[in-house]
Order: sequence, then structure tokens, then C-alpha cells
Amino acid sequence: MASTDAPQWLSEDEKQAWTGLISLILLMPGQLEAPLRQVDLTLFEYLTLSHISDAADRRIRMSELAFLANGSLSRLSNVVKRFEQRGWVTRFPDPDDGRYTLAELTDAGYRLVVEAAPIHVRAVRELVIDPLTNADLAALTRIAAKLRAVPPGFTSQHG
Repeated sequence: MASTDAPQWLSEDEKQAWTGLISLILLMPGQLEAPLRQVDLTLFEYLTLSHISDAADRRIRMSELAFLANGSLSRLSNVVKRFEQRGWVTRFPDPDDGRYTLAELTDAGYRLVVEAAPIHVRAVRELVIDPLTNADLAALTRIAAKLRAVPPGFTSQHG
């Protein structure tokens, strides 16, 4: 539904902030993904495996994993299905609440995360951490917290 109010155009400072952010959103994932091709993973796949490995008992609800990996449940289900076929992940009903499905990292999946993690952290350091000062990192953390959307009713199982 279109608003009849006149748009509130961006100031020069707002426009610079917006164009800076959108360029990061569009460019950074590809730059972070390129090194992961060494281990045949996309950034989304690596983040998915990494979040499972960080979870208690290397097991997490699919709905929480979708949020953490910034993907839809359907996209995540397709990726996890491929992981199951490769022997990296298993899925099963949550014994505490059968309405949910858990994804669990296998030993083979964990070995892949251990292999990929140094590659990923080198790229994160080079592209994000090292160019910033401590004050920049604190500002980035505050900004990210303000802009990150949390779905209603979302609760993390591990912090």
C-alpha cells in the first residue's frame, strides 16, 4: 500500500551510510566465500556447519539454525539434506518437543568444520577485523545489534 506522504529523502550523511552498508551487504559475502571454495563450501554452508558445531552436543533445532545462519527454513532444509547425503549431519525429531527437528553434526561434519574454520577466520581477520580499530569494532558491534532482527518468540538454546 503506497503512502501519500512525501518521502523523507536521505541527507548526504545518511546516503553515505546507506550506500556504505549496502555495498558491504552485497560484496562482503562473496569475498568471505571465495576462500571457502578450497574445501568446497559456500559461506552459508560453512555458517550452517559452524553453528551446529558450536551448539551443545553439536545439536541444534533447525529453526534456531535458520536464524543463526541467516537463511529461510526451506533453504536450510535443502542444504542440510545435502549434508545428510554427504554424511556430515543427521536430522531427527527433538525428544523434548517432537514439533521441532534437530540437526546434529556427525564426526565427519565436525572434521570438515575443523578444516574450514582456519580458512574462514583468516578471511574474516583480513577483510573485517584487522582493518578496524578497537573503537571501530565496538561501533560495528553496537550497530549490528541495533539492526539485527530477532524473530518473535526466538530463544537461543545456548546463549
